[in-house]
Amino acid sequence: MRLWPPASTLLSLAGSASNRTASSRLDGRTYSNAGGFTGLYCIRRLRFSRSLTLSSALFLCALTLRPQIIGVAPLFPLIQQDLHLPHTVVGLLGTVPVLCMGVFAPLAPFLRHRLRTLPAITASLALIALFGLTRSLTPGALVLVLLTFGVGAGIGLGGALLPVAVKEQFPDQSVRTSGIYASGIQLGSTISAAAAVPLAIALGGWRSALLAFSLATAALTIAWVGLTRSASREAAANARPRFAFNNPIAWRLALAFALFGIFYYGLSAWLTAAYVARGWSLPQAAGLVAVVNAGSLVGSVLLPVFARRIASRSRTGAMMAATLVVASLGIAAVPALAFLWAGLAGLANGALFPLIIALPVEASEQPDEVGAISGVMLGAGYTLAAIAPSGFGAIRDLTGSFTPILWLIVVAAVLLLATSLSFDGIRRPRYY
Repeated sequence: MRLWPPASTLLSLAGSASNRTASSRLDGRTYSNAGGFTGLYCIRRLRFSRSLTLSSALFLCALTLRPQIIGVAPLFPLIQQDLHLPHTVVGLLGTVPVLCMGVFAPLAPFLRHRLRTLPAITASLALIALFGLTRSLTPGALVLVLLTFGVGAGIGLGGALLPVAVKEQFPDQSVRTSGIYASGIQLGSTISAAAAVPLAIALGGWRSALLAFSLATAALTIAWVGLTRSASREAAANARPRFAFNNPIAWRLALAFALFGIFYYGLSAWLTAAYVARGWSLPQAAGLVAVVNAGSLVGSVLLPVFARRIASRSRTGAMMAATLVVASLGIAAVPALAFLWAGLAGLANGALFPLIIALPVEASEQPDEVGAISGVMLGAGYTLAAIAPSGFGAIRDLTGSFTPILWLIVVAAVLLLATSLSFDGIRRPRYY
């Protein structure tokens, strides 16, 4: 059933209030304009229904985009113990998906051109589920890492296509809708970080935890297909896909996103192991990553709520980046208050993420332009951020300590603070 009526039907329903007997058919049903604005009320109700359905679909889609990365990090000690791997190699399980997010994000416009946006997102989710299930059932470290490339490809394509879907479906509500799917990403991260170790203990190993995440992805993919089949409204992508390599805004956003990714993925990958090395138990140290992602969920929810009051994007970004600096300093130097610092880091991270990912939508007029700018921002940003998990693991192997890693995360936060001061150079959004 199509929930979005054609333009001719909208015009007929929006007839003069003086026409008390006029009626129109919508989705096989007749709505009378008797009483003045009954037809317009029906239109508004259908618009709301469609908006709610698509927002829910974007939220469910976003739930699948981080568990295969964030949910794996707390399992690193168990994977190392089982497969006898050095920190550098086990860090590849965090590096490979982020690297793939950078490599495949620029290719998302070409997939969209071939399939259109929502079916292309469906294909991306199917990749995550398929390779995730295979990875969880296949023995051996080499195969484990190789199959992670397929998981990362799906995550990279899906993440790059979501801003395009926002521009197509909600062109005048970019920050609010970006906040909705950012909340989904953070909720998926929170649940997977909190559940990874308990699932591994309860189900008999780290592979069982990965299998649970992959089965959840498959279920969410089915739900996504059901919701978008009836409520989608998109035109074919007729324009030839292109990149925005000559766009200075795209590269400014790529730098900010890279620093943001180095901070977040470096912290997510090694925070648990760093605090295990400080004498914490594995469940307690894994709880820090869960607190980071729970705080991120709160931050991603609060930003859309206060979107109308954002007078300066730079000021908001600088405040959140400064909070990351304080939190990372605390994590490195004052471990006794680690849960406080983790919560602050998560809150600021959650507010920054939808702010940054909404910028390509606001800087563009058409969905094709969103795809071009997002491709550069996500491609370059994730590629640079991919150095954090494995690169930081190599530093741990060389130095024998996690302390240098924690201080490099502080440096990334300071540089992000400096970069965030340029956010006001992006066109300010309109809120309705």
